[in-house]
Amino acid sequence: MAKAVSKVDQVEGRAIPFGRKNVDTDLIIPARWLKTVSREGLGQGAFEAVRADNPDNIFDQPEFANAPILIAGDNFGCGSSREHAAWALLDMGVRAVIAPSFSDIFAGNAFKNGILTVALPQDQVDRLLEVAATDPITIDLESQTVTTPFQDRFAFDIDPFRKYCLLEGLDEVGLTLTRNEAIADYEQRLAADKPWLVRGTGIAA
Repeated sequence: MAKAVSKVDQVEGRAIPFGRKNVDTDLIIPARWLKTVSREGLGQGAFEAVRADNPDNIFDQPEFANAPILIAGDNFGCGSSREHAAWALLDMGVRAVIAPSFSDIFAGNAFKNGILTVALPQDQVDRLLEVAATDPITIDLESQTVTTPFQDRFAFDIDPFRKYCLLEGLDEVGLTLTRNEAIADYEQRLAADKPWLVRGTGIAA
C-alpha cells in the first residue's frame, strides 16, 4: 500500500499549552513566509508575532521544544485558507492539535498533511492546559481518546474516512495509489474497447 504522509496512531509527549482563541492562519504563519518554495524551515516563522511580543513566550521555552501536541482555544485556524499553516506546524514537530473547535478549511489542510485535529469541550481543554504545563499527554487515534498521567480520559469524534487515512498514512495521492491495479485494469480495457480515446496518452492499446 502506498504511503504519502507519516502515520498517526498515537501521539504522546509534551503539549504546548497555548490556549488562545480565534488564532488565525496569519498568526500561525505570517504572510511574508509564504514566498518560500519549500515546506522546510517554516517552523521558524510559526507564531512569529507571539514570539516577538514576548521573549518568554510558550513556544520558545525549552521544555516545549519539538512538542508533538498543541493545545489551543476555540476557532483555531480561522482566516485564510493557506496550507502553509499546516506545513509550519509540521515543521515545528506538531502532529496533533487539541481545541474546542477548528476552522473547516484549516482542519481539512491539517488532515491532508497528516495532522490530527481533536475537538473537545472547553472544560476538557482547560483541564489539558493545566496538565500540559507540567506533564505529558497521550492521544490514541485507534481508541479516539486523550489521556493524562492523572487518569483523565476524554473521548473524541473523528470522521471514519479521515481516521482510516491518518492511521494508514495516506494523503489524496497515496489513497489514489491504493487503487493502482484497478486504475491500470480500467485503462487497459479502455484502450482495447475505445482506442481512439487513448491515442497519444501513453496508454497501451
